[in-house]
Amino acid sequence: MAHRLTREQARHIAVRAQLLAADRPAGIVETIDALTVVNIEPTAAIAPSADLILWSRLGWPYQPADLTRLVEEDRAVFEWGGFYRTMADLPLLVPDMASRPHSREARDWLDANAVFRAEVLARLRAEGPLRPADIPDTAQVSWRSSGWTNNRNTMQMLEILTMCGDVAVSSRDSGGRLFDLAERVYPRDLTVLSAEEAARERAERRLTSFGVARPKSLAQPVEPIDVGEVGEEAVIDGVPGVWRIDPEASEGLDDFAPRTALLSPFDRLVFDRRRLEEIFEYEYLLEMYKPAARRRWGYFALPILHGDRFVGKLDAKADRKAGVLRVSAVHEDHPFDAPTAEAVHAEIRELARWLGLDVQGLPEG
Repeated sequence: MAHRLTREQARHIAVRAQLLAADRPAGIVETIDALTVVNIEPTAAIAPSADLILWSRLGWPYQPADLTRLVEEDRAVFEWGGFYRTMADLPLLVPDMASRPHSREARDWLDANAVFRAEVLARLRAEGPLRPADIPDTAQVSWRSSGWTNNRNTMQMLEILTMCGDVAVSSRDSGGRLFDLAERVYPRDLTVLSAEEAARERAERRLTSFGVARPKSLAQPVEPIDVGEVGEEAVIDGVPGVWRIDPEASEGLDDFAPRTALLSPFDRLVFDRRRLEEIFEYEYLLEMYKPAARRRWGYFALPILHGDRFVGKLDAKADRKAGVLRVSAVHEDHPFDAPTAEAVHAEIRELARWLGLDVQGLPEG
């Protein structure tokens, strides 16, 4: 029989699965392993998304330098498809890498640029790690796109070869990514899995990280937000359709211990907007791509989680030259009661403390 959940129970499951209840994880690798992926969107109106995601789980002990060390020195974490992942998950991605590129356009472009591809790999072998600007563009056929990648042949070749598993991101700095041969970044002697085995284990891990998810949802280019038929069937009161639930997620629901958190707009708890509205009854839209006059909540407004409910959005910006976190607005979806306001303001001050900034624009008290 299907599990029957109230919306509140579904929220508790989702929040706990995403490590946003009171008990915090112990470290960065443990956190990324539980979340399965951490978004790398570098927009830093407050801090880069990966840093906000990890800080919201770990709190003040998290420092970006620790993540850098884990990626560049320890090789415990790696970057693929726009996400940080634990190196232990690499075997789950190898079959997907082997099937890429998925688009006919990219396959044809690689075939037409076989010489260019060989030259890029040879340059990396001889001189890597390298930036895209360090590798001459000798493409036989230019990449055509209506977007920013048009004619950026070296970058496009590196992107495709990274997705194919021939190249890997070795490190990042203020100038961007440095690429190297995958064999010098990834470990050897990986466990070999079939495409079916890897896909199922990825889906199982994704369901564990979500707690409760749709079996089918909008397709994503790299990292799905649905889980197929893994887990067990569930229904949520007041929400149409069928869900899948992690079998262990329903245990101890009465022990839910809440806290308040400020989330990145790219956090996996809010990334699936349909799920966000169905379970949390919360409307959110990232407005950084909108003209300023059309924004309701701000350029990079942070969703505010209080317990098992989203209660508003924080419009703020880190002004590092002035040494302040400027709070333009705390948008309340419904008027905050005194305990909610106190908890939200305390978390904003904690964010500023972690950033090493003073708060400007937030009421005292």
